[in-house]
Amino acid sequence: MPRSKALLKPTPFKIGCLVILAAALLFYSFGAEKPRLLDALDKRVVDSMFNWRGDEPVSGRVVIVDIDEQSLRKVGQWPWSRNTVAEMLANIGAGGARAVGVDIVFAEPDRTSPARFLSDLRQRFPAAFVDEHLTRLLKQGEFNHDRILGETLAGLPSVLGYVFQVTDDGLKDAGSTPFPAAAIRLDPPDAGFSDLTLLSAFRAILNVSDISQAESEGFFNVFPDIDGTVRKVPLLMEMDGMPYPSLALELARIGLGEESLTIQAESAASGRRRGLFGISLGERFIPTDEYGQISVNFRGPPYRFPYVSAVDVIKGDNLKLFQDKIVIIGTSAAGLLDLRSTPFASVYPGVEIQASIIDNILAADPLVYDIYTEIGMTYLMIVLGGLVLTALLTFSGPLAGGLGAVLLVCAVVAGNYIFFFKQRVVVGLVYPLASLVVLFIVVTLFNYFFEGRQKRFISRAFSQYVPPELVKKMAARPDELGIGGETREMTVLFTDVRGFTTISEGLEATELTRLMNEMLTPMTRIIHRHCGTIDKYMGDAIMAFWGAPLHDADHARHALQAGLAMVAELPKIHEEFKARGWPPIRVGVGLNSGPMNVGNMGSEFRMAYTVLGDAVNLGSRLEGLTKQYGVDIIVGENTRSLVPDFAYRELDKVRVKGKGKPVSIFEPLGPAANLNPQEAERLQRHHQALALYRNREFAAAGEIFEGLIREEPHRPIYGLYRNRIRHFQKNPPEPDWDGTFTHTAK
Repeated sequence: MPRSKALLKPTPFKIGCLVILAAALLFYSFGAEKPRLLDALDKRVVDSMFNWRGDEPVSGRVVIVDIDEQSLRKVGQWPWSRNTVAEMLANIGAGGARAVGVDIVFAEPDRTSPARFLSDLRQRFPAAFVDEHLTRLLKQGEFNHDRILGETLAGLPSVLGYVFQVTDDGLKDAGSTPFPAAAIRLDPPDAGFSDLTLLSAFRAILNVSDISQAESEGFFNVFPDIDGTVRKVPLLMEMDGMPYPSLALELARIGLGEESLTIQAESAASGRRRGLFGISLGERFIPTDEYGQISVNFRGPPYRFPYVSAVDVIKGDNLKLFQDKIVIIGTSAAGLLDLRSTPFASVYPGVEIQASIIDNILAADPLVYDIYTEIGMTYLMIVLGGLVLTALLTFSGPLAGGLGAVLLVCAVVAGNYIFFFKQRVVVGLVYPLASLVVLFIVVTLFNYFFEGRQKRFISRAFSQYVPPELVKKMAARPDELGIGGETREMTVLFTDVRGFTTISEGLEATELTRLMNEMLTPMTRIIHRHCGTIDKYMGDAIMAFWGAPLHDADHARHALQAGLAMVAELPKIHEEFKARGWPPIRVGVGLNSGPMNVGNMGSEFRMAYTVLGDAVNLGSRLEGLTKQYGVDIIVGENTRSLVPDFAYRELDKVRVKGKGKPVSIFEPLGPAANLNPQEAERLQRHHQALALYRNREFAAAGEIFEGLIREEPHRPIYGLYRNRIRHFQKNPPEPDWDGTFTHTAK
């Protein structure tokens, strides 16, 4: 086949390479924005890795004050009186907290405050408030619970939480602007805050003014993914072109003693806004995505942090737990609706999400999603993993290919988990794994189609020549087939019925056909049983060979065993023929080994899978010599040397017609170990006599042959040499005679 056609011919490996190329091009088309479904599936894989990893220790620097079910039962339903909240905050401050955050927004005045009650009375009964004493009571701070809470917050390193409204609800007020304490800088400073790709808010839902006396403020918005699970949380959001820090970020900043934070953004790029790399608190860098969101490294299932019941704090119990800690107040009570879904649990307190973010910042171990790492690893897994998988599926069996595919997928998942997730780097796995699965399916199907077509061709091409068992092996190992013409070391067998002309003259045509079928069928069965390939039937003759189409290291042994079995089968055939009234038959078998050219040969009209060469011709000549030497089977010296554990009777050194070089010919007697002592002794005497004959010691050789004739008169070979010796005793051979006998007929 021309090289150009061979390159264009589809193969499983080429199809696999095309799938790899298509997968890489499709991934390239995604750009930096993955399809939503792919992103969702990647997140599910990350969730699974969280659960494989299990719990991680917390830093021990964050404590949660929990407005839990116990606190609601003992203190009363929420909202509590603000002076009660103030009392709780004062006790936290007395415990030595480094920073205190409130994961609650007090957007409306306290309705239980006496000042509010007196104000309502004044509106209803204005005459009663002419009294200066009542007016003075109304103005005093202890009657205003909101002011009490605000003053308490003012005395603490505190951060008040608030909520951003992200959609236009038509309620925006000009004065509803948060006032965080952090000084916010931008690096590089060559652009404004409005150029950043932060999540946007429409308005802020703030605490009432009397309460807004804390050191700083921070939003506590949490935006679940489309499946309702919280995985990322914004550390910054934008409103009216200005960035605002989150509650967790401000608590971490104050807890670390930093006065400012720096937004690390992309350099100027034409035609696009600037994405974020992260946020710096002094020397501490917090990686974020381009929208300013932190990928939360959750520590485990709920309640991994120290929880203190709010009612115990109000009582003043265990305040030493707050020493030098960042304390955040929130709720785990189901009725207060601050429960979220995270990779570890579908019910997870929102306050613990904020605590996890603070802990990530303090421990400097949030998860990092690096799009460029993911792109590089995806291409590597698609190309390298795809080539390995394609090679396995193409050049190994289906079991090895399937097992290799499973191991490859496991290796990709395990490698991602160990080398990336455990190092807090998030890399999407779904696309490369999906690509490998598609590759596996396509190559497997093509293998099935290609191999099925190849097996059908092999079965059709060789079922007439070789046994079914060998056809199955050939179909399983098509790469070992040689059907296009090649030279191999092989063994050829020729067999012919002796006296076939006389037999055919005594039978009707129909009977002769039946006789030949009854004879050829068991002979063919023997050849097949010994892994031989039928070359052709030539009337009463069979030509077969060993060593092709599949390689056979024991071709000579298998051929010799088949020849001996064919001779041994004749008595059984004779009995069947006798019962039918047919004449007995004898066959001659010739075997020779050597280099032969094998393949499909013929013309454009008809092809045949056959063998050619001098070694083949010699095999045919050896079969013709069996009648002259009175033996059933003759082998050449190459066959003898390839099966050295058999016993052989050397018959002669001859020049056959068409060949100038003499060859030694042998009658195989079977495995040497099976000869009885008497047979072995006669064989030794035969070879001794043959050596004397070739050494021109005719009298001594003749004496031995005479003795062998008396013991085995049925062996013509002894009489043949006796006659030659008598001839040479009367007519001595030429001086250059070497014992070779020349046959002038085929």
